[in-house]
Amino acid sequence: MKFLDQAKIYIRSGDGGAGCVSFRREKFIEFGGPNGGDGGRGGDVVAECVDGLNTLIDYRYQQHFKAKTGTHGMGKNRAGGRGADVVLRVPVGTQIFDEDNETLLADLTAVGQRVVIAKGGNGGFGNAHFKSSTNQAPRRANPGQPGEERTIWLRLKLIADAGLVGLPNAGKSTFLAAVSAAKPKIADYPFTTLHPQLGVVSIDGREFVLADIPGLIEGASEGAGLGTRFLGHVERCRVLLHLVDGTCEHAGKAYKTVRGELSAYEHDLDQKPEIVALNKIDALSPEDLKQQVARLKRAAKTTPLLLSGATGKGVPEVLRAVLAVVDGERAAETGDQEAEAAGWRP
Repeated sequence: MKFLDQAKIYIRSGDGGAGCVSFRREKFIEFGGPNGGDGGRGGDVVAECVDGLNTLIDYRYQQHFKAKTGTHGMGKNRAGGRGADVVLRVPVGTQIFDEDNETLLADLTAVGQRVVIAKGGNGGFGNAHFKSSTNQAPRRANPGQPGEERTIWLRLKLIADAGLVGLPNAGKSTFLAAVSAAKPKIADYPFTTLHPQLGVVSIDGREFVLADIPGLIEGASEGAGLGTRFLGHVERCRVLLHLVDGTCEHAGKAYKTVRGELSAYEHDLDQKPEIVALNKIDALSPEDLKQQVARLKRAAKTTPLLLSGATGKGVPEVLRAVLAVVDGERAAETGDQEAEAAGWRP
């Protein structure tokens, strides 16, 4: 299935049904009076978060969605039926933006969440609504109100516990393939990964979700390479696993390049917890390994973990370090939610 994380669609809610002008006319009933019913309400446009979807590919082939118009009122005080809603089924992690692609309308992060994006128009009153002691035979009825129409953007941000970042060819896809059942494309040229990949990692009887993001290069925040478009998928991650290629010219400079692009991104990715790891240590001599570790330690101001995605050396230790941070962030979130439920506010 093709990965699609952004779609622009047009939606329109249903118009309300018109009210009816009608009078009761039956044999032997001299003064029947008005009996026109009200029109039905137009259908809404609703976004619903469902399980089993991980892409917005459905909105690649259909971009127009219109709810049904409410049924018009009828005689004998019969009100019109409500128009059918249109339900947009979206995956977990979908954000809905207005046409300017900046104004956030909804953020759907849990299965079952529903939000009304466009409300249907109210139905018009029939002439029975206007009868009074001074106007016993009204001959007026209201038309239904028009529905809302707008263009919106759907943007998917994958929900993962940890995110892999690094320069192209840092070994991110190899690492993901080694620790999960995911099968990302692996090759010896840059930008092998063109779309984010997800994998479920198991370690010590525990599981967490790991996201592989296409590589960043210098100037990505200005559009170089694949740009920073896919960085939105690590905004929700609890921890970043920064892989640095041990065979590159200077591990410290490679680390700073990626950190610079994370800092240039708007959503404080550089403030997230980070685990730094030097990859491809199987391809380094002891002297080169010592030199690269020293360079990376100076740049990151922390001792990097050592691993080889190809041979599996050091991989369990890295996964345990990631899981420890994920557990800590989960516990902090749970504590905040419990405090909020108890009515405490910071």
